Amino acid sequence: MNAKASRYAPHGAQQLRAEAESFLRQTLSAEAEARSRDEVLHELHVHQIELEMQNEELRQAYTALEAARDRYVDLYEFAPAAYLTLTPSGMIESINLAGANLLGLERQKLIHRRFARFIADQDRDRWHLLTHRMLIEGGHEKRSMDLVLQRDDGSTINAHLDCLCRVGEDTSRVLRVTLTDVTPIHQAAVAARVAAIAFESQEGIFVTDSARRILRVNRAFTELTGYSADEVIGHTPSLLRSGRHGPEFYAALEACLQQSGTWQGEIWNRRKNGEIYLEWLMITAVKDEMGAITHYVATLNDITARKAAVAEIERLAFYDPLTQLPNRRLMRDRLEQALANTARRQCYGALMMIDLDHFKMLNDTQGHDVGDQLLVEVASRLQSCVRVGDTVARLGGDEFVVILENLDQGRDAIMQAEGVALKIMERLSEQAYLLDLTVPGGPVNQRSHRSSLSTGITLFGDVPVSVDELMKRADTAMYQAKAEGRNAVRFFDPRMQEAVMARAALEVDLRNGLAEKQFVLHYQPQVNADGRVIGAEALLRWQHPERGLVAPVELISLAEDVGLIVPLGQWVIETAFAQLAAWGAQPDRAHLNLAVNVSAHQFRSADFVSQVLAALEATGTNPHHIKLELTESSLIDSVEHVIGTMLALKELGIHFSLDDFGTGYSSLGLLKRLPIEELKIDRGFVRDILHDASDAAIARTVVALGESFGLSVIAEGVETVEQRDFLHGIGCREFQGNLFSKALALPEFEAFMTKQ
Repeated sequence: MNAKASRYAPHGAQQLRAEAESFLRQTLSAEAEARSRDEVLHELHVHQIELEMQNEELRQAYTALEAARDRYVDLYEFAPAAYLTLTPSGMIESINLAGANLLGLERQKLIHRRFARFIADQDRDRWHLLTHRMLIEGGHEKRSMDLVLQRDDGSTINAHLDCLCRVGEDTSRVLRVTLTDVTPIHQAAVAARVAAIAFESQEGIFVTDSARRILRVNRAFTELTGYSADEVIGHTPSLLRSGRHGPEFYAALEACLQQSGTWQGEIWNRRKNGEIYLEWLMITAVKDEMGAITHYVATLNDITARKAAVAEIERLAFYDPLTQLPNRRLMRDRLEQALANTARRQCYGALMMIDLDHFKMLNDTQGHDVGDQLLVEVASRLQSCVRVGDTVARLGGDEFVVILENLDQGRDAIMQAEGVALKIMERLSEQAYLLDLTVPGGPVNQRSHRSSLSTGITLFGDVPVSVDELMKRADTAMYQAKAEGRNAVRFFDPRMQEAVMARAALEVDLRNGLAEKQFVLHYQPQVNADGRVIGAEALLRWQHPERGLVAPVELISLAEDVGLIVPLGQWVIETAFAQLAAWGAQPDRAHLNLAVNVSAHQFRSADFVSQVLAALEATGTNPHHIKLELTESSLIDSVEHVIGTMLALKELGIHFSLDDFGTGYSSLGLLKRLPIEELKIDRGFVRDILHDASDAAIARTVVALGESFGLSVIAEGVETVEQRDFLHGIGCREFQGNLFSKALALPEFEAFMTKQ
């Protein structure tokens, strides 16, 4: 069997079949591979076409975007409205050409500059408030406002502003602002408002801008002032000023204008020729829709002649032609007003009737010209003796009247009225030089003259009384002064007169008593809860040679009124310190503390600290045993000075006690600042402490305050064991009062100490 035949043998057939299958598989694999490659190439070609189409779309989109950007740039740059972007801090981040032109600077010079710099002062606060709210609140609402812009060259324009808040590229908020120049519209509106005011009237009129620069004047203004329109336009009205008004006058005028929008009144101005005239001026502010002042319109009238005529009529009707004082008619009107004022204010007033002694003799011997000179001099001196609000009037002849207002009540009013009367007597007793002009063309002789006067005084304010009745009372008192020898002061009420005379005599005695050492100190013991004497209070006594011991209340009041309280208080300090030094040398009394009262006048004197220091050095007293007692009234005025004085004395070792605590105007804030060591419960609270719940509550409060502030508390005026026990029960540990001992003279006090 040949090879070909063997191929078809069964075994050969299988092999052939395997080869055929292998060939087929290879053939199919090649075809599949070829087909797959074609498909990939096809898909790549399709993708390439799609990409080319997308690139074309992108190119078209980019071209459109570029065109849109160019249109936006054109619109932004060449828009008629101003556009700018502001940073949160108000800096200009970008601005278009219209904005740069509007603000008057090149664009590159505006970048990073603060936009508020270009807003006029009057609108700057409103702008800051608007931007603050927008940046805080955010949102997309548009906000608008009208404002005045000040360009770089100083000129101003009116603008309308629209503003939006947006988020910038760095996520911070920015402000998009649009500005529109509305100056022409604004000017047209202003012109319409100004035109609404009747301009061409018989009154002088001028119109200014908000900076007071004159814009327009009418013909009447030119005729009144002498200035033409060309001479005043662009200037301020200050060129009309006369120089008679000070800065405070114009400041008040400006304040009134800003508050109410108008001002009117009399004002002295100067014409172009230099003539000064009195003018009635009325100024009205013109405001825009936002209420800001844009212009002022002023009308003026010359009232010089009319005012002079009115003044002359008033002078003839109400003033004495010789002395220029109010006459009887005006005096009665002033007295009626004084009566009404005293009733309303619940104070006192005084009416003085004054008559010159022996004036008729001067007139008869020296002539009426000399007498008139004296009356004029008397009028001048009387006015120099009273306050601005008081009245000096001439009734006629040599009779004068003085009306004093706003006097204190009761006894103080008497002293005040008497003080003025005595001042007048002293002033008029001074020598006056009068010229003898009785011979026309002859020599002028100078004569000296001293005046005396009789004065009658009546007070008013306590009960209703008529003007006529007051005049009668003062006249009666004046004639009483004349009847008793002239050159005297008398009150209508005999009781008042007695009080005045007694007080005057007591004042003389007080001065003599201080010079003659008629004063002594008494000492009232102060004890602790065990009844042991721990100190004393030094109390002033006046051993009057005729009246005996004068009550301390009367003594202190008189000393304060006549200005002797400071030297008297200094005597008390020196005497008390010397006695404390003497006790300090005795072992059984060296522990004693001594309380010394100091008046408000004395404590506020400039050299009080140096006086106390001098007394310490002179006596060698241990300052740690001294307590200066201050009343609440001494703390009311000049608090800082009082505290400074207390601190200076505290550095010396002196202690302080607050006397009469709770009776005045104490405040916890003040109490906290005061360098005190002790509070004193007033005897007024102790007296009824067992029967009056209010007094008991006040005493408890004082003790509680003492504990809270770390202060000791002492009660004065303790009269009974029950009072002491109650006070001890609420925490008070120190006492003073007649239960233990009254105030004792030095020998008696030392004897009392010996029994302890």
